[in-house]
Amino acid sequence: MPAYPDPITVFVVDDHTLFRRGLMALIGQDAGLQVIGDASDASEALRQVPQLQPQVILLDNHLPGVLGVDAIAGLRQASPTSRVVMLTVSEDGQDLATALRNGAQGYLLKTMDGELLFEAIRRAAGGEPVVSPELLGKLVTAFQSQGAPEPAAVAEGAQGTPAAAASPSPLSPREEEVLREIAQGASNKEIARRLDIAETTVKIHVQHILRKLGLSSRVQAAVYASDRIRSE
Repeated sequence: MPAYPDPITVFVVDDHTLFRRGLMALIGQDAGLQVIGDASDASEALRQVPQLQPQVILLDNHLPGVLGVDAIAGLRQASPTSRVVMLTVSEDGQDLATALRNGAQGYLLKTMDGELLFEAIRRAAGGEPVVSPELLGKLVTAFQSQGAPEPAAVAEGAQGTPAAAASPSPLSPREEEVLREIAQGASNKEIARRLDIAETTVKIHVQHILRKLGLSSRVQAAVYASDRIRSE
């Protein structure tokens, strides 16, 4: 019989019992994912994750006792190999920036489609930062606001690798246009419509931008662009 890879293990932290159970049931529909535990608050999660060592921890922000963003560091210390991903209704840019600064691997909205959630979990387990596309604009705004963490620091904290240097990058004029659109939080489809090019062409430009800038995600590209705009 063919050998199949082990499923990605997931731990769910949410104080709303019906949502938590529904989320666990939803994740259980994907053969490549396996929920191995759940908790209703951060304290309960901290008691369980050291033994379970899940690959991905889905963490709500509005928890009793301790906010999710404030529990990230403790969860990462209790289970160093786990990737913590916020799954919340909060679209607040400062919550997003704080989560990434505190070491979250991603920040997702509860309104997202199930298939997109499954893909985000896989990407997070592989070490890639994941942020709901509609929040990219707020991420940039949070970085630009007074007292926000420096974009380079957040990019490094989210990925675990150095952020791109702030020096000018060898992008073509079209790639510069695409990068500016990314900084505004535009999706590939929106960029294609605004620049009157094919969506597949946008994807190629994004790949080239990431390679030339030494970045690994769209989020880091948005942060990089925001940093450049502020320094100009």
